[in-house]
Amino acid sequence: MDFLHIVVLALVQGITEFLPISSSAHLILVPEILHWPDQGLAFDVAVHLGTLSAVMLYFRAQIVHIVADTSKSILAKQTVGESNLGWGIVLATLPAVVFGFTFKDYVETDLRGPLIIASTTIGFGLLLWYADIKQSEHRTLKQINWRDVIIIGLAQAVAIIPGTSRSGITITAALLLGLNRDAAARFSFLLSIPTIAGAGVLLTKDLLEQNAPVDWSALLIGTLVSAVSAYLCIHYFLKLISRMGMKPFVIYRLLLGIILLILFV
Repeated sequence: MDFLHIVVLALVQGITEFLPISSSAHLILVPEILHWPDQGLAFDVAVHLGTLSAVMLYFRAQIVHIVADTSKSILAKQTVGESNLGWGIVLATLPAVVFGFTFKDYVETDLRGPLIIASTTIGFGLLLWYADIKQSEHRTLKQINWRDVIIIGLAQAVAIIPGTSRSGITITAALLLGLNRDAAARFSFLLSIPTIAGAGVLLTKDLLEQNAPVDWSALLIGTLVSAVSAYLCIHYFLKLISRMGMKPFVIYRLLLGIILLILFV
C-alpha cells in the first residue's frame, strides 16, 4: 500500500463508520473502483482500532458513568443512574454476535457483490428517509426502554450485509420507535463500541492465523487517520443532525446505489 492508498482508505473507514452510509460497502467498493489491491486484514484491524478509539474518546465521560452505574446495579440489584443504558447496550449487542458468528462465512463469500451492495444501499436508504419524516415522538436517550433495545439490536444484526450500514439501520430503527434524532444517533454510537471491538477481535484472530508480514508504518498511519476523521465525524454529525435530518445521507445513498447499478449491472 502506498501513502495515498493508506490515507484514502483510512478516511473512508473513519468517515463512513458513523455516518448512515455503510463503511463496509465503501471499503469494498473504493479499492474495486480504483483498481487497488485488497488492503489486507492487518489494515482492517488498524482502522477499526482507530474508529473504536475515536468513539470511546468522544463519549469517555458517559462511558465511565455507564460502566460504574451498571457495576453498582449488579450489587444493588436495582437500577442505578445510567445502568439501564448499560444493560441495554449489552442486550442490543447480543443479536449481532449471534448473527455474526452464524453467517460470517456466508456473508463474506456470497454477499459482497456490487449488486447486493447497490440494492441494500438504496433499499435501506429509502427506509431511513421514511423513518426520518415519519417520526411522531421525540423521546430522549433516558427514555429508551427494553422493547427499543431489543428491536434496535435485531436491526443492528442485519447490518452484517454490506451496504446496509450499522449506524444507518440502528438510527432508522430508533427513529421508527420514537426516539429523537440526537438520541437515535447517540445510542447508535454507544452501541458501536462493543460491536467494533468484537469485529476487531475476530479480524485479529484471523490475522494471527494467517501469520502474514505486517507493514507497521501503514498500520500506524491508518489508525491515526481513521481515529481523527471518525472523531470529527461524530462531533459534527451530532451538532448538525437535528437541523439537517437524514435527507443528505438518503440522497447520497440513492445516488451511490444508482451509480453502482450503472457501473456493475
